Amino acid sequence: MEQDRLWQAVLGDIEIGLSRGNYLTWFKNTQLIKHDADKVVVGVPNVFIKQQLEKKYNELVTTTLRKNGVDAPVVEYKIQSVVRRSEPEETITLPSTASRSASPGTQAAPRTSSSLTHAYRQGINERYTFETFVVGSGNELAYAACQAIAANPGTKYNPLFLYGGVGIGKTHLMQAVGNAVSAANPNARVVYVTSEQFLQEFVDALRYKKTSDFTDHYRGADVLVVDDIQFIAGKEKVQEEFFHTFNALHQAQKQIIISSDKQPRDIPGFEERMRSRFAWGMSIDMQMPDFETRCAILQIKAEGQHVRLPSDVVDYLATNVSTNIRELEGALNQLLAFCEMRGLEPNLAIATGLLGASQARPKHLSARQIIERCAKHYQVSIEDMIGPKRDKDIVVPRQIAMYMLRSELHLSFPKIARELGRKDHTTAIHSVEKIDKEQRLDADIRNALAEIKERLYA
Repeated sequence: MEQDRLWQAVLGDIEIGLSRGNYLTWFKNTQLIKHDADKVVVGVPNVFIKQQLEKKYNELVTTTLRKNGVDAPVVEYKIQSVVRRSEPEETITLPSTASRSASPGTQAAPRTSSSLTHAYRQGINERYTFETFVVGSGNELAYAACQAIAANPGTKYNPLFLYGGVGIGKTHLMQAVGNAVSAANPNARVVYVTSEQFLQEFVDALRYKKTSDFTDHYRGADVLVVDDIQFIAGKEKVQEEFFHTFNALHQAQKQIIISSDKQPRDIPGFEERMRSRFAWGMSIDMQMPDFETRCAILQIKAEGQHVRLPSDVVDYLATNVSTNIRELEGALNQLLAFCEMRGLEPNLAIATGLLGASQARPKHLSARQIIERCAKHYQVSIEDMIGPKRDKDIVVPRQIAMYMLRSELHLSFPKIARELGRKDHTTAIHSVEKIDKEQRLDADIRNALAEIKERLYA
């Protein structure tokens, strides 16, 4: 149990720094076999993952292990059977050496419905359900749409396109639909794939002349869930195959759910015919979780590991880890693993010691720094920001600065007005309310706020 908890903490940290496709492909089906002062042994499912971890990711694994208290000089990767959830009806391997070299008179071994699959093909994760999804102001519309789809797949919001930053729950929500559909109808075929996996399987299908198996697998789905669609942007052949798969499923009234880090019109390298099809159904912007939602997520995750977190620890983590859910869960796993290995109960002192140096925001941030950063982001002068000009290219940065003075420093409206050279504090009230409303609807405003904050707290 201790090894499992430790490795989950390590994976949580690794997942934060990788794309979802890379994490799923190279790390998801790994496990910690043993660790001591001399050596760490990590179990992997096949030689391809072993080679990739040794050549490309060994330093990342070593550093992350050290961060979680394991400082062994050697990390070894060992091929062994790793328990994973997959799709039983499709578990056929690529053509083996034996089958390719068999004589014409040799009878081939029986095979199931498809002859092309991969060690990294993922099924729906049964942990991702509606019951374990925490609903907040930034995801309540997406949650309601997914519940409606789960009740009547293929008839409402088809396709559903979820977009937003990393680690905000898109994958959880999409897979919750798959779990709900499977629970209601065990015979339904729910297929989950990342776009990187779709690309790799398409390449292998061409290489091994198994394109019919590939198309049967995806076009035979009742619900197709595609994660991180942006990774096939610019890849014409794969886009064409996905285009035909999309058309076949949509024509048959099968449900399609897609996620991306951007809305369809903002993804470079996508053909216009693809963008138009994504717009057929419903596109929903999922936003970063607010403070209350982050607190609820922490409590649910801790309870899932049979740990009750003190309220001050929950508040501390939710305050200092505000970027995304994945990083929040990684911080929690790090804390719980540290406490379990040392037989301690989680408390604020331990959380501050572990996470304080890297997570806490600086306390010396000033109003002038915020105004200067907003001006630099929008490439306007400080003099214009605090001057009388009311041109649109000046007014918007000024309003952004007012909003951030309120949200980051909690200044009073009269103080905000004075900092920006305004005489009437009602201008500050109007600006703060306007940006607060627009950032919920406008991705450009939201991205600008996120980038300015990142620069301020870097």
